[in-house]
Amino acid sequence: MNIAVYALTRQGLILAGKLAAGLGGTIHAPRRFASGEVQPFDSLSDTVARTFAHYDGHVFVAASGIVIRCISPHLSGKDVDPAVVCLDQGGRFAISLLSGHLGGANELAGQCAELVGGQAVITTATDSAGLVSLDVLADSKGLVIGNLDRVKVVNGALLDDQVVQIFDEDDCLGLRNAPGFSEVSRRDDWKTGSPGVWVSFREDCTDTDALRLYPRVLTLGVGCRRGVPEKDVSAHVRAVLGAAGLALSSIAALGSVDIKKDEVGLLEAAANLGVESFFFTKEQLDAVDAPNPSGTVMRRIGIDSVAEASAILLSRGGALLVEKTKTQTVTLAVARRNIC
Repeated sequence: MNIAVYALTRQGLILAGKLAAGLGGTIHAPRRFASGEVQPFDSLSDTVARTFAHYDGHVFVAASGIVIRCISPHLSGKDVDPAVVCLDQGGRFAISLLSGHLGGANELAGQCAELVGGQAVITTATDSAGLVSLDVLADSKGLVIGNLDRVKVVNGALLDDQVVQIFDEDDCLGLRNAPGFSEVSRRDDWKTGSPGVWVSFREDCTDTDALRLYPRVLTLGVGCRRGVPEKDVSAHVRAVLGAAGLALSSIAALGSVDIKKDEVGLLEAAANLGVESFFFTKEQLDAVDAPNPSGTVMRRIGIDSVAEASAILLSRGGALLVEKTKTQTVTLAVARRNIC
């Protein structure tokens, strides 16, 4: 994590030095006693306004009331806000103040407490009860949360000792036979309206109350004409996945032949999907036994397949879910990795 550490007093600056050394953080302190590599400021609130979105975590050696007033204008949501931890200048307590789960503030508070010999203060309900929060577990397993507002419903059910149903064919969460959960092995056995977690790379959950989690297992193989605009690539991806009932949130990567590695529209489409792009040599692609070889591709670049071969290579031996489908400018195939 990229950490900012703030001190308001000389005593607090000593503590901030220990924290920054252990966390690899940048210290911010009032100009009147800032020196060396310490970043000086005249106003804490103005500094936080400038830095809040640029760090993964913020550690304040200051009263919690001051911190709350400084950060409150900049809060956006629990899925995007950075971690915020607050310590007293004696280092006795490290309080996880904001984004305890997804932002990592609970873990950061523990690190701060260990560095200064204090006590971490964690107030999130699941942690206080000794339970793992579903948003933390999903994040640790690389799953995308489709409806973040349902996390609190599932966590609340667990805290109330209710049994939570879970549909997770590949056990991506690792909760099979876990206490507090009831495995649903058949879609028809799902009880709409009861608290539950649905894990799938398909858009196949009809219960709007279920917490939907998407494993990143879909790999896209893309061929395209030179100069293709991003909108053409993105539109075809959405159309093909929509028709196949596959989730955009489950896309893991996009691949193509290496002569396309500077294709702006392709790179922008991958960036907009939030995935990394990979490019393979002709030799790598030619070694793949693609089901639908193309005479056109063979004539143009000397190999049988780009889209299907790229998707299969990215899937690391997984199954081809959607064979190549074409528009006038884009060819797309979709494969699935065998692991969550």
